[in-house]
Amino acid sequence: MIYESPLSFRYASKEMNTLFSPSFKYSTWRRLWVALAKAESALGLPITKAQISALEQKVEDVDMTIAHRLEKTLRHDVMAHIHAYGEQCPEAKGIIHMGATSAYVTDNTDVIQMQKGMDLLLGKLHVAITNLANFASEHASLPTLGYTHFQPAQPTTVGKRACLWLQDLVQDFEDMVHFEGTIQFLGVKGATGTAASFLSLFEGDESKVNALEKAVAKEMGFTKLFPISGQTYPRKLDARLLSVLSGFAASCHKMATDLRLLSHLGEVDEPFEEGQIGSSAMPHKRNPIRAERVCSLSRSLIALGENPNYTHALQWFERTLDDSANRRLLLPEAFLLADSLLNLIIDLFGRLTVSPAMIAQNLEKELPYLALENILMCAVKKGKDRQKVHELLRHESVKASTLRKEGKEDNLIETLKSHPDLGLTGEEMAACMRPETLTGCATSQTLHYIKEEVEPLLKKESGRSAPLSSIER
Repeated sequence: MIYESPLSFRYASKEMNTLFSPSFKYSTWRRLWVALAKAESALGLPITKAQISALEQKVEDVDMTIAHRLEKTLRHDVMAHIHAYGEQCPEAKGIIHMGATSAYVTDNTDVIQMQKGMDLLLGKLHVAITNLANFASEHASLPTLGYTHFQPAQPTTVGKRACLWLQDLVQDFEDMVHFEGTIQFLGVKGATGTAASFLSLFEGDESKVNALEKAVAKEMGFTKLFPISGQTYPRKLDARLLSVLSGFAASCHKMATDLRLLSHLGEVDEPFEEGQIGSSAMPHKRNPIRAERVCSLSRSLIALGENPNYTHALQWFERTLDDSANRRLLLPEAFLLADSLLNLIIDLFGRLTVSPAMIAQNLEKELPYLALENILMCAVKKGKDRQKVHELLRHESVKASTLRKEGKEDNLIETLKSHPDLGLTGEEMAACMRPETLTGCATSQTLHYIKEEVEPLLKKESGRSAPLSSIER
């Protein structure tokens, strides 16, 4: 057995693995060679229909044994595949790759994979946003303890907190859509981006060079081409791609970290399968392993975000080859990581379990302190001196807090109820402590955001939603 990437066999989907497989890569090279031959023939170069037909018949029949054997001698993967293709199509051997350089097949294939990969990601992200929006709507008005610095703070709602995550994903979706719309085909630019070899083939007729490039791009499904390039497409495209994907990973990490903390508090649990084992040592454990895995994979993708900027910065003039080995790792891993994250968060947000009783219990512990401002306002409305009441509340809350830290019952509210300087009845005190009166605009903010921002986006991009069969747990 040999090493296999866990991304391939453990985390990423079959669709994304197929997209970055050797078979897809090398058959796409062959489709590019066919597209080039067709366009060159149509523009008058001596390439016959029989030669094109021979090439077309062998597009999917890539003999890797021949290619590997040739590469050991030639030390050049593109030339090895040109010769391997030629051995399978001897009548067309002499016209394969006419006028082109290696980047014609390598870079245009990268762009094709980039576009298709982004389309797969957007389909799954549409599902993830839908799941999270449904979760936020369902729990829009459920009060929960807020935290700043992971210390108890003013209450919010479960749905409003989910909207913090949701808004990040919506922005990631918009970034991906924008990026996908700016992907450009390299085209047929030649060794230094001047298309000199093609100009020579067409005996100085620049209009035919331009027509060739447009025809090849159209055949491969592109209308936008880089107007300027060296031998390769500008490596800034890779940097822009990883900026988008690493930003998405940061969103995933933040969400998963929050879920891990909520799991510790007992308020939210991720799916736990029948028969699932939480720990080999402690039978009772229900660890948030999906959220932990999201954090783990997210860090890998975030770290990749820095990589392509170095590659872009260090390309000399029209091209250097120090980008090659790096990018063979970078591009597939970036897409497989993003795909793996989407598989996880779709499952997470589609099957989260909320524990209202634990949420209420955690909130109730802090309510006496959180309600002090409401109590102050109620007392002032009844004619009490604001400064005296404030000092009373401060003094009693500090005393109660000290008792709590000693592990004793603090009885803050009972103390305040019986205090003559406050002048509030038990009913008035209870009204000040209703959780729903402490969450501000959280419920309306949640529902408004989903209705005005999320639902229109999901409807507009409804054609992107991935089928459930393509989403793996």
